[in-house]
Amino acid sequence: MVEYRQSPEKRRVGLIGGTFDPVHYGHLVIAEEVRTTLDLDDMIFIPASQPPHKPGRRISPTQDRLAMLELALASNPAFSLSRIEIERAGISYTVETLRELRAAWGAGVALYFVIGWDSLEEMHTWYDPVGLLASLDHLVAVARPGYEEESGFRERLEGQLAGIGQRLLVVEAPQMEISSTDLRRRVSEGRSIKYQVPEVVEQYIMHHGLYREQKAQ
Repeated sequence: MVEYRQSPEKRRVGLIGGTFDPVHYGHLVIAEEVRTTLDLDDMIFIPASQPPHKPGRRISPTQDRLAMLELALASNPAFSLSRIEIERAGISYTVETLRELRAAWGAGVALYFVIGWDSLEEMHTWYDPVGLLASLDHLVAVARPGYEEESGFRERLEGQLAGIGQRLLVVEAPQMEISSTDLRRRVSEGRSIKYQVPEVVEQYIMHHGLYREQKAQ
């Protein structure tokens, strides 16, 4: 299921999106596992301006989400963030982001877009999923350790979205039961988030008073 490096001249870039409100160890563990398993050169985190599947949810200010991400990524030289969706503003459609990156980087860069298992099952409902697949080299779905692919799984996916099977890679990664929703709720209730986010992110949240007055949605 894992494709190893074949062309050393071609830069291989992993892309992982989300609101990162806040970024936590679950995000970081998955990103590093995908990067090392697939021998990627870079892993780029892309914070969304306004994700289309969360139209009513209040999102923390852009500067705070970017600041937390920068702090969390600083210790890994292979990690970086892109402001492409923040600068575009409006609803963050993944297909538009991938098209922009493909146009900017050309064919010399292989794009590996990372998604969770739930998102894989729902991708055929996304905005312009065919165009999304056409803009990337591989779709990387993250599975729990010990995952075994059921018979006919890829055929079923292909029936929902043509072209997905040939681009799909499955990477097993540690699954940490941490969610940004729960973290926001814990802070609003005065509970600890230590060891669930990097210490620098925890300090930022506390220093800037994030999530204290809101009930996580």
